[in-house]
Formats: sequence, structure tokens, C-alpha cells
Amino acid sequence: MSQHSADWWYDEAAGPLVRPYAMTSGRTRPKPAGDELTLTTQVRALRTTSDQASLLVEHLEIIKLCRKPLSVAEVAAYLNAPLVVVKVLLSDLIQRGDVITRDPSRTAVPMDLNLLQKVLDGVRAI
Repeated sequence: MSQHSADWWYDEAAGPLVRPYAMTSGRTRPKPAGDELTLTTQVRALRTTSDQASLLVEHLEIIKLCRKPLSVAEVAAYLNAPLVVVKVLLSDLIQRGDVITRDPSRTAVPMDLNLLQKVLDGVRAI
């Protein structure tokens, strides 16, 4: 039984073998600008982007998607691309200044434990 040439580039467990490699020019790690990206990091495109001619189709798609803030995980889902690939692409855009990021866990205001205890006591009293 011979494999079709198109099937040779697809692995049942891993999915397409070439496209992610091509999307990142063979890079497997984000540039330093993307080192802090997590699944929940919010990404938002800036209104103006410089030199779009040097961007890949996937970069342009990310900019289009991120007109409203999206998490890194959401961007990966919309692009149907592995998370590491999206992080590499996002790091390119961060370095260029085309997108900005915000880590929601770092900007959250710490909760007042006394207030939480009062709420818990109030719920128990019901």
C-alpha cells in the first residue's frame, strides 16, 4: 500500500508537518519581545502598522484578529496553529510595535481578604 505524496506531509498525531515550520521561518522560540507571553496574555493590534509588505499572511491575520483584545490562546485557535508558532509570530509583531500585550494576572488588583470574609459570612447567613 503506497502513501499519496500529500499524505506524506501529514502525521495523524502531529498534524501538518511543514506549514508551522514555514510560518516561522524555522524558528521554534519567540524573540525576546515574546518571552513573557502566556495563554491568557491579552493581545491588541495598534491602529497603524508599519511596512506591511514585510509581513507574512499570518502576521496580517493576527493584526486583523486583534483589532479587539484576544488572548494568545484565542489567537492560536482562530489561526488553527500551534501555540508555539503563534508565540513566534506575536513576538515578531511585538518587536515591530504592531501589537501590544497585557498580562491580566499582573494587572489585577489584589482582593481585600476582609471584604471576602464579610461576603462569605453574609452568604452563610442567608
